[in-house]
Amino acid sequence: MITDAQGHALSGASREAAAFYDQAATAFHLYRGDPMAALDAALAAAPRFAMAALLKAHLLAVATEPAASQMARELLAEVADWPLNERERSHLMAVRQVLAGEWSAAAQTLDMHHSERPYDIVALQVGHLIDFFRANARSLRDRIARTLPQWSASMPGHGFLLGMLAFGLEEAGQYAQAEDAGRAALAAEPRDCWAHHAVAHVMEMQARHEDGIGWALMREPHWSGADNFFQVHNWWHRALCHLEIGQIEPVFNLYDGPIRAARSAVAVDMVDASALLWRLHLGGHDVGARWDELAGAWDAHADGHSYAFNDWHAAMAWLGAGRLADVQRLQARLRSAEQGSEAARWAADTGADLVAGFAAFWQGRYDEAIETLWRARAIANRFGGSHAQRDLIDWTLTEAALRGKRQTVAEALARERLAQRPHSGMNRQFLRRALAPAVRCTPTVAAEA
Repeated sequence: MITDAQGHALSGASREAAAFYDQAATAFHLYRGDPMAALDAALAAAPRFAMAALLKAHLLAVATEPAASQMARELLAEVADWPLNERERSHLMAVRQVLAGEWSAAAQTLDMHHSERPYDIVALQVGHLIDFFRANARSLRDRIARTLPQWSASMPGHGFLLGMLAFGLEEAGQYAQAEDAGRAALAAEPRDCWAHHAVAHVMEMQARHEDGIGWALMREPHWSGADNFFQVHNWWHRALCHLEIGQIEPVFNLYDGPIRAARSAVAVDMVDASALLWRLHLGGHDVGARWDELAGAWDAHADGHSYAFNDWHAAMAWLGAGRLADVQRLQARLRSAEQGSEAARWAADTGADLVAGFAAFWQGRYDEAIETLWRARAIANRFGGSHAQRDLIDWTLTEAALRGKRQTVAEALARERLAQRPHSGMNRQFLRRALAPAVRCTPTVAAEA
């Protein structure tokens, strides 16, 4: 019987194909290399190799891109007629649920899957990503926490579970434990981009921005290679640290260099680019024609249907490029999304308000922005992203209150932010602006350390 590295039977595999599959799984866990090429090689060696096709479908589905989702659907139409064992049928169900927009149903399918197959690391990582894309902090932590005790430290992949647990602990606010788990993961595998990223999140949440810059620079050789899928996001984290302490030139250098120089058309990279330009705009910095390039890159992705978190970031770029008509059309599509799937509810209940609120802010309709974003922020953690990514909602809301001369609202929001991150210079500056009416409309250009 041919098995994967953790001992699971692989239907339709040959030994050569299984080696390619293990190579692809490792690339997936590391976020480096080309898992798709390895899976294509596995399928060329064994054309009805079920898990090779299913892992490929998983990767396409969690790309949150319309074209990739269509490719996954076509692939699953073939796989459905192949001989599958029980584990593989469980994987098939989870991918189908993601493609149908039922992210939480897919997460629950994998919850049950892990209870019976705790060593299925591919399923664990897919489930972890699903939890991330639906912004479920508890599942990000607990999916791994209830499974990890069944693993021995010598089992292949144990360190990757520590990295996933680190991110789950961070999103759950358990920062000291998260940092310990992340550092332990990196001791086991220094190239683990997800573990590095988890520790970067801890430093962001604790307003340890100098530490965050040092952490990025120290570990840069491990995650900055050309074959690293996660490098843009790690550059983005470093840029946030520079921005927080008022070092603006490095932020522009990072954007124009490793973040955007390659003109990536990958949705997760464009999300980071949009979010960084919007933050620079909030700080009163002219980003020039950068909006135009990014806006064009979003055209093939923002459809008001696939994934509202991406659509919201596309709207930022379109606003920056002056494409208000496109933003209005996107908002209408989000509002009119059919309520049949969870992803559609995200679009109608949250995505539409975020797009509308950001558009109102951009046009100087601050009271409307406050009303809309106040409503959206309470439910924005139902879909997509991390606390660090969704902080852009509250930053924009606070700026709307300041620029709209809503002093009491601005003060309340600034104090709320300080309660979460009391050491943040930017948050302290928000409060000073709120308490000093003569200067409160000045953008937060640089924060004091």
